[in-house]
Amino acid sequence: MKNSLRILALALSLLLTAHLAQAGDAKAELQQLVGKVRAKISAGKTTEKDLAENFAEFDKLLAAHKDEKTDDVAQILLMKAMLYVQVLDDEAKGLPLLKQLKKDFPDTKPAAAVDRMLASIESQKASKEVQRKLAVGAKFPDFDEKDLAGKPLSIARFKGKVVLVDFWATWCGPCIGELPNVLKAYEKHHPKGFEIIGISLDSDRAKLDSFITDRKMTWPQYYDGKGWQNKLAGTYGVNSIPATYLLDGEGKIIAKNLRGEALEEAVAKALKK
Repeated sequence: MKNSLRILALALSLLLTAHLAQAGDAKAELQQLVGKVRAKISAGKTTEKDLAENFAEFDKLLAAHKDEKTDDVAQILLMKAMLYVQVLDDEAKGLPLLKQLKKDFPDTKPAAAVDRMLASIESQKASKEVQRKLAVGAKFPDFDEKDLAGKPLSIARFKGKVVLVDFWATWCGPCIGELPNVLKAYEKHHPKGFEIIGISLDSDRAKLDSFITDRKMTWPQYYDGKGWQNKLAGTYGVNSIPATYLLDGEGKIIAKNLRGEALEEAVAKALKK
């Protein structure tokens, strides 16, 4: 999961170069190099050793265009930094490159975006620390909110029940792909003591209400309309969805991010204890 997120983040960064044409040497050379990097990532080659040759090519490009303080050359350094940060999860090497970018290319668009990137990286680090603490066997920290109907909503209200805390959204393809499995588990085990608390990262209340009604999702939902800035998503360090936590009757985490038949099996096992 984490590696997939890093690769996705890199892909988003690489999209910055999708518009590159053959108008200038730096642009054309970077586009060619990005193509090589994408091919390796697609083949599952995502270690520093795998990418060593590509890192050397980034350095050659930077040396060849050292006197050009342009957006295109700055982009070369940015791509190198993001490979370290997003794919290799090596901030010790990646963050200094971002700071170097600000220093060496101060008047470029990539340099202007560095502070925002650094803030995002710090936010991701905080999220990872929260997620690290939410390990199997740990107590899931409770919350005290209201559901879509304005009724009190908390983990404590389901004491003694097996509870799935499900972070999701109507616009999330993987969430919708998993929904049949969630519905199946709920329909089969709800009468035996299985509950679900949905935490929606939607921003359109009407769309959410319609979706829930159409799919017969009768369990309570928390929604604040803030999308990725959802209050509870921030509290629990959620930066990708679907994100799920299966809790026992005491609110302890039994399992995380169950998929497919594994969810129903885990619920059935927990209800027997």
